[in-house]
Amino acid sequence: MQLNFKHLKYFWTVAHEGSLTRASEVLHISTPALSVQIQKLEEQLGHTLFDRKGRQLVLNEAGRVALDYADTIFTAGADLLGSMRGIDARASKVIRIGAMATLSRNFQVSFLSPLLTRDDLDIVVRSDGFSVLLKELEDLQLDVLLVNTPPAVSHDIPWLTHLIAEQPVSIVGSPSRVSADADIKELLSTQPLILPSEASSIRNNFDAWLDRSGIQPKIVAEVDDMAMIRLLARADHGIAVVPPIVVRDELDSGLLVEAKHFDVLTESFYAITLKRRFDNPLVRELLDDHYQRSANP
Repeated sequence: MQLNFKHLKYFWTVAHEGSLTRASEVLHISTPALSVQIQKLEEQLGHTLFDRKGRQLVLNEAGRVALDYADTIFTAGADLLGSMRGIDARASKVIRIGAMATLSRNFQVSFLSPLLTRDDLDIVVRSDGFSVLLKELEDLQLDVLLVNTPPAVSHDIPWLTHLIAEQPVSIVGSPSRVSADADIKELLSTQPLILPSEASSIRNNFDAWLDRSGIQPKIVAEVDDMAMIRLLARADHGIAVVPPIVVRDELDSGLLVEAKHFDVLTESFYAITLKRRFDNPLVRELLDDHYQRSANP
């Protein structure tokens, strides 16, 4: 059985317009007739493509997969016309990634590196708060979510939590603040300290270490954004508690140095996916590449 591309074009238009009414105006076809054509496509594919929420049509999982294919198909058609007219255009595969706004940029780049050099992909990265991105993943607007806090176990939503990395934590500072033979207790008692906020997975363990060590630091800033901690440390506003990957370039250049390395204090990084009938193969490719690199460092 061959795919009816006319039906697919109707579906593609409805998906992009967001309603049957607007799509019928664009296509110059009555709304009932358009609805019948969409139903015929669903029958041919063996899946419903939309869920109804009130008067709105919302793409379901099968619909989003179909839309990705339809986008590629109709972009390829436009490319064919463009090529005949000397226009260089190219259809692309798409992966939609969410990343917590406070997450290390170096970690994100490292994880995405297998895809960043490819020119046949569209890589869409969304940054926002944890709860916002988790809802977008649940609504199938994202393919994978990068976080440093795993979601709570849910019996209703089939999250898959992949541990990607556990990064050790260090205390870093400028060479003018940190000497090779620095006493860590004296350093923390005399130098201004930049800490992750109490919401950070690092903070509770570090506070417990301070308590066990009998150290009362001079806290100058508590920040939930690793990029901001990096900037504050670079600007020499104090010593900072941070995973070395966040300040890797500064450590390599000597702009910052390590005062103490904690093997027992780590920050964990996770890739969150949703158990789906139709997985984006690019996500599996990313995860497989990461685990292969981890097994063969």
